[in-house]
Amino acid sequence: MRIQIESPDFPLTDAIRGVLERRLRYDLTRCDERIGLVEVHLADVNGRRGGVDKRCLVRVRLHGSPDVVVEDIETDLYFAMNRAIARAGRTVARRLTRRFVPRRRRGSRGDPVTARAGSL
Repeated sequence: MRIQIESPDFPLTDAIRGVLERRLRYDLTRCDERIGLVEVHLADVNGRRGGVDKRCLVRVRLHGSPDVVVEDIETDLYFAMNRAIARAGRTVARRLTRRFVPRRRRGSRGDPVTARAGSL
C-alpha cells in the first residue's frame, strides 16, 4: 500500500504525516493486499477566516473495484483526519466483504443438486 499526502494550503509537518501514516496502516492493514494507493488531501477551506474548515479527503484505490472516497470537514484537523480514515477503513472492508460473499441464486431452496434430484 502506497500513501500519498497532499497539503497545498498549509505546511505538512512530521507530526501530521506520522499521525496519518500510523492511522492509515492501522485502519487499512486487513485489506492491504487489495489496496494500490491511498491519497490524502488536506485543505483549509476558509483560510484565515476560521470556522469549520479543515478538510480531509481520503481516496483509496482498490485493485479491481471502484475507488473509495471519503471526506470529512471539522474545526480540528486531527479530528477530521481520524474520522475520515476510520470511515474509509470501514467502507473498504464492507466493499471487499460484499464482493467475495457468494450469493444464493434466486428461487433455489437449499442445495441446487438436491432440489433438482427431488423434481425428477
